Amino acid sequence: AMSTKYLGKTFDIHGGGMDLKFPHHECEIAQSKVNNHVNPVNYWMHANMLILNGQKMSKSTGNYILPNEIFTGENTILSKPFSPSATRFFMFQANYRSILDFTSAGLESSEKGYIKLIEAINKLDKIEVASTSTIDIKTWKQKCYDAMNDDFNSPVLIAQLFEAVKYVNLIIEKKETLFIEDLEEFKLTIHTFVFEVLGLQNEVKQDSSDKINGVVEMLIKMRKEARDNKDWLMSDKIRDELAELGIHLKDGKEGTTFSVN
Repeated sequence: AMSTKYLGKTFDIHGGGMDLKFPHHECEIAQSKVNNHVNPVNYWMHANMLILNGQKMSKSTGNYILPNEIFTGENTILSKPFSPSATRFFMFQANYRSILDFTSAGLESSEKGYIKLIEAINKLDKIEVASTSTIDIKTWKQKCYDAMNDDFNSPVLIAQLFEAVKYVNLIIEKKETLFIEDLEEFKLTIHTFVFEVLGLQNEVKQDSSDKINGVVEMLIKMRKEARDNKDWLMSDKIRDELAELGIHLKDGKEGTTFSVN
């Protein structure tokens, strides 16, 4: 009754948990067919369970967490807060039909991957146009669409997006090139899949404050001195404490850079 009232006799996608497939959704189909004489839904998407640290979520045992508690860190289950986009990225790394286990280790790993992806996107405007392309962008783009056409296979799509990250770094290192038309198609495709299809946001911004930049650069210099002196404990301490503040260091051939989450 509700779906017919608000969505009409037929609509495209109906979601729900696998535990609702029978009898709930089968009854819904039967009732709609009898009343409206048409199939009510074109595509059914039944998601698998969310579990927490390998155990079923349950209020009675206290093994559960609310979305806002993930974002604020106001819980005793996860190691730290995780942003909405980092959490969303974590969830997309498993197919919706698979069981998803919320763990600190899994979220931390996904957060690093999310930051790596957004950092590459932030570099897109630095790419210089070349007279020829050495990367087959159209084939890569088609693989992205093929992944989503394969039952919303988000893990395969993410693998293709990390392939794009590799392309960005190789182009900046002048090991690969892109002609202007391929570059524009590359940028548009990345933005489409990251921000529109996956619905992520760019939460990794280059900080514009000269004072903060100066302090971070000073700490990077101190860290380099510690590494030169083989003081690995101090080097790791600076890196880890900056990471806790949302400032992520990246070591490269030309030195250390940073981004702010």
